[in-house]
Amino acid sequence: MEAPATRGRAHDDPAVRTVDGLFDLVRAGEYGPDPAHERISLAFTTSQAVRHEGRAAGYRNEVLSLRLDAAVGSCAVEPGALPGGALDDCVGTTVSDLLGHPLLPVRIAALDAYLAHVRPHTPIHGARPHPLPGGSSLSRSRARARAVVDLLPAPAAGPSGVEHRPVLVVGVVNSLLEQLRSRGLEYLPCDLKGGATEWGEPVLTDTAAQLERCGAVLASGMTLGNGTFQGLLDHAAATGKPLVMFAQTGSAVLPRFLGAGVSAVSAEPYPFFWLDGGPGTIHRYGDHA
Repeated sequence: MEAPATRGRAHDDPAVRTVDGLFDLVRAGEYGPDPAHERISLAFTTSQAVRHEGRAAGYRNEVLSLRLDAAVGSCAVEPGALPGGALDDCVGTTVSDLLGHPLLPVRIAALDAYLAHVRPHTPIHGARPHPLPGGSSLSRSRARARAVVDLLPAPAAGPSGVEHRPVLVVGVVNSLLEQLRSRGLEYLPCDLKGGATEWGEPVLTDTAAQLERCGAVLASGMTLGNGTFQGLLDHAAATGKPLVMFAQTGSAVLPRFLGAGVSAVSAEPYPFFWLDGGPGTIHRYGDHA
């Protein structure tokens, strides 16, 4: 019989406050098998282009994934940004070596693969499975958005006691914005790519400049891969603001920060919802899961 599930990180895991600290703990074997004895057997990339019916614009995704035994770790990258030899660098290489790779996305994917191997998304490790129905890419995107936004606590009142501070959305996904709009929640859309939302709102590019304006943060796991996650974590830890992560990148990494600034995680390991029209599962962590 499995031990009782926990709502946060596994009770016997070491406390961790920084991404660099998590790398150090994994290298030291604090999470289980020595990563110097674990080798990546398969490395691959997944590229996607999509334009949903009824949406004004499309987008592209590219994800680096590494397989360790039955586990797959992933990190999104800018399309075309991954050097041609990156996959060859990874296969047959130890996790320990890849944790020191010069490319941050490789380091994150290796960390994710290792932690998915030793801390799979199961109730004993704090995960709550949440089903996604089959259907079109858009219908599944909307179903995921509902599951993610449900992880946000009720908005706290602003200084007037009436107004609510907006949700800072880091990594613009129009289905998430659509879900926030349907609930009457204001938001600040941020993304390094800039541009505009489906509703013509300008997308802000300086996330740090918006942190003081928001009452909660809803952020993509891609922040791990571009090095901006730590700033979000530090702000949430210092202010107590909810920080909800939706993660294809680092889906097994981000639950390790529950209670250290992260309040909830929607973890979506490979294969992602956009790869298949059939029913699937995401794994939610935190008090609102």
